[in-house]
Amino acid sequence: MTTESTNGVRNVIVIGSGPAGFTAALYAARANLEPLVLKGLEAGGQLMLTTDVENYPGFADGILGPELMDQMEKQSARFGAEILSVHVTRVDFSSRPFRVWAGDQEWRARTVVIATGATARWLGVPGEEKLRGRVVSACATCDGFFFRDRELVVVGGGDSAMEEATFLTKFASKVTIVHRRDEFRASKIMQERALANPKIEVIWNTEVVEVLGDGAVTGVRLRDTTGKTRELPTDGVFVAIGHTPNTELFRDWLELDADGYIVIREPRTHTSVEGIFAAGDVTDRIYRQAVTAAGQGCKGAMDAEKMLEAEAHARTQEGNLRSEPSVQTSA
Repeated sequence: MTTESTNGVRNVIVIGSGPAGFTAALYAARANLEPLVLKGLEAGGQLMLTTDVENYPGFADGILGPELMDQMEKQSARFGAEILSVHVTRVDFSSRPFRVWAGDQEWRARTVVIATGATARWLGVPGEEKLRGRVVSACATCDGFFFRDRELVVVGGGDSAMEEATFLTKFASKVTIVHRRDEFRASKIMQERALANPKIEVIWNTEVVEVLGDGAVTGVRLRDTTGKTRELPTDGVFVAIGHTPNTELFRDWLELDADGYIVIREPRTHTSVEGIFAAGDVTDRIYRQAVTAAGQGCKGAMDAEKMLEAEAHARTQEGNLRSEPSVQTSA
């Protein structure tokens, strides 16, 4: 399908990058939709904080997270996607064409695919940022394999923390959950599953106040509710205190759920505004994997293409009807 951009109005604008954004751009570009990708100043999503990615299909020996994002970006650009390193600051989805701004610069589009992702919540303690992406992680599924027969710490008390801790016991020799309260927030079944696991121990009423190590995690500094501190040796720290979807920009325009994720009409990627689609972690509170985000980015581009194609067909039919000569009958 060829649908040229006309009158300065783009067929597709992709807001965000990462696996969802770049895959949406790739599919839109291969459909000759000439997409514009506004990838943000911190492009590539959470994979930019990941070292070895071994669970993305097609890379038998694994690939570095930043390298995977670089390859995805280059692939979408190869087929004609225009990619700009700008951060979107404002949108107007009240009518089509939709309007998108980065500072004073404005673009208009018939359709928009939102792929702004979600940001893992971090502890904000000394040592955490320095070791993030190596042995401080927010994704057990991504990084757990590298910690076979190691002792690990999971921070949190919700379902995510229980799930992360239970998953890590497949590899680790011991998992210690550190929780700042005297009871978990997690659902009962998730608590029971974690507490019944012989590899899992819990330290209650305690918080991590520092991640220790230089180049590699050697331990964490803990402080309990009485103010007493101590050090706990560990080989890795998994922070499981939730994610924040990057949707503040769209709060006045799209339907969001109670936690701020964009609501889509599954199995498609349509949002509450016709012509606006969403893909990846900005909609996903469950899987949050590169491969699932990429798959949804593909769906977002295809949904946008089908909408544009249907509209182009309708315009052609309307034009044909108008051009048909009128039939006059004699009295």
